[in-house]
Amino acid sequence: MHSVVRPNAWVALKLPSGSTKVIQIAPNTTISLGKYGSFPSNLIIGRPYHLTFELQDKLPDENFSRLRAVPVDELYAEVFAEEAAAGCATPSASGASNAVISTTDGEEFSLVDDRGNVVARSNREILDENARQTLTQDEIEELKREGTNAGKDVIAKLLLSHTALDQKTSFSLAKYKLLKTKKYIRRFQVLPIDVENLAHWQLEERDASKIMDMRAEMIGLVGCWGNVHFGGDEVLLLEPQTSSAQGAEACVPVDRGLLKGRWLVVDDTCGLLVAAMAERMGILYDSEGTEPEVQTEELKRMATEQSLARSDDSEKPHTRTPTIKSSQKESDTEMTDEPLKRESDGNPKQQKPRPSDFAIPYSQTNTITVLHATSQPNLSLLNYWGFDITAPNHPPHPLLNHLLSLSWLQLLKPELDTAYSTPPSTATPETLALWKPSRRGNFHRKRRRYARIRHVVDSTRAGNFSGLVCASTMDPISILRHALPLLAGGAPVAVYSPSVESLAALADCFSVPRRTAWVSGAVPEIDGLSGEELERWPGNERFPLNPTLLQGVSIQTSRARRWQVLPGRTHPLMTERGGADGYVFTAWRAIPAEGKVAAKGKFKRRKVESEAATPAAA
Repeated sequence: MHSVVRPNAWVALKLPSGSTKVIQIAPNTTISLGKYGSFPSNLIIGRPYHLTFELQDKLPDENFSRLRAVPVDELYAEVFAEEAAAGCATPSASGASNAVISTTDGEEFSLVDDRGNVVARSNREILDENARQTLTQDEIEELKREGTNAGKDVIAKLLLSHTALDQKTSFSLAKYKLLKTKKYIRRFQVLPIDVENLAHWQLEERDASKIMDMRAEMIGLVGCWGNVHFGGDEVLLLEPQTSSAQGAEACVPVDRGLLKGRWLVVDDTCGLLVAAMAERMGILYDSEGTEPEVQTEELKRMATEQSLARSDDSEKPHTRTPTIKSSQKESDTEMTDEPLKRESDGNPKQQKPRPSDFAIPYSQTNTITVLHATSQPNLSLLNYWGFDITAPNHPPHPLLNHLLSLSWLQLLKPELDTAYSTPPSTATPETLALWKPSRRGNFHRKRRRYARIRHVVDSTRAGNFSGLVCASTMDPISILRHALPLLAGGAPVAVYSPSVESLAALADCFSVPRRTAWVSGAVPEIDGLSGEELERWPGNERFPLNPTLLQGVSIQTSRARRWQVLPGRTHPLMTERGGADGYVFTAWRAIPAEGKVAAKGKFKRRKVESEAATPAAA
């Protein structure tokens, strides 16, 4: 994750009211914070994250608000003052037994009898804030329009205009100041878009059903029980030296020995689960210091020329510089196998060598394979991290070589999928030279798509996955029926669901009574089947799944609640959002032993009680 705000990056702006605003920081634009004001986006580009900024008042000769980074000692000035004033005021343990209750520090107490009648009370009167505040709403609005110092003057005048401020308790005064600060202070904090911030924003301010009510605690629980971690350094297959006249026989075969550190995912949270796993595997963020593809030396030189042309606009009013779009078009043209272009002197123009159509760009380690039921997976939330799975010519991103996707049809019956079963077209170099550039581009594009789909399907069907993680609305029994045979021995399984009923039915499929009945021969359909056939057994009404394929089955749940802690008033916050608590089914993949299992070794025979009681013969 980057430590500074970069252009076109998505960030989360935390406002004083407690709400969060997620926006994309586009250069040369204006960011509006509603009632708090607006500011130019260039003022936070290149600035570190986690800073608190304050919108200053507009200068007479400027039409925008500047920002001021608020130092830490100013943010927590009251906390530091209270800690300094407290000093050694903490009572000792020896005097705890002699402590008495007194009405100090403005606290209120009432004494009631058994019937609830008030017998005595402290001399503190009930405060009506509306009656004690002398400023009217119109005067407050006028102060907001004419106020300076980022709203601090408005808060100060509100406190001074309160006639009963000295009668408030310390807790009531702190609460009153906090409410007014949230309402009028013009500050905000810039936070990076990570998985936790995005999940909280989706839950609290967007559509929680889009991510299946998955909270940060459940994301961490799924990642831990799924044992998601860095799966090894990137391993790419060698580029095959093939020609356009070769067909499917030129495809690179799958090497099972290279398939390591791979996770199988079923994601119906619009990509939030994939993003959480990619964050744990280290393939979600660009490495620090790298630049996008457009930021090349050539484009920097063009930007410099453009700035010089603007500064000397009177001498060169029609100066034109190439744009990023034109450079991208030139790179796309090079991928269409056009004939060699001639320079002005007649010599052939040098072109970059184009990779083979059957070159596999995917890594063999540290990958995420997504199973989906549509033409392409719905991973729209990955756009917040600069990755668009629908983009045909995507700029460099770590997920490009580590995120693979295939449909259930391609996994179960690949011969019915035309993109997999249709052989790639072939053509001789002489024939290609006679085609138009658009036709040649489509020719190479279809061959590259065939090679990639074939590699993804074959490597997935080869199995040996390091774990299975699911968060789907599908029946988990149907998912595990086809996904369990693809896991390696000892691989963890983590299945998330907002409700516990579907996971309870799944856990019952691997219960001890079912496993005992399975081993004792209560299922005549499995007689004579091999170990591989038992793993892929479709199941029946009594045994939906093979109960010996998983061990250590359990259902987990966790929810962190915020509590309000005050003297005599400790309780959870009642204004938090509800929603599903969420549950996680966890287990480990087991490889059943084949053949007869017998115990071996030397065992000492224990004496029977009757034998021990019989005296030995003389």
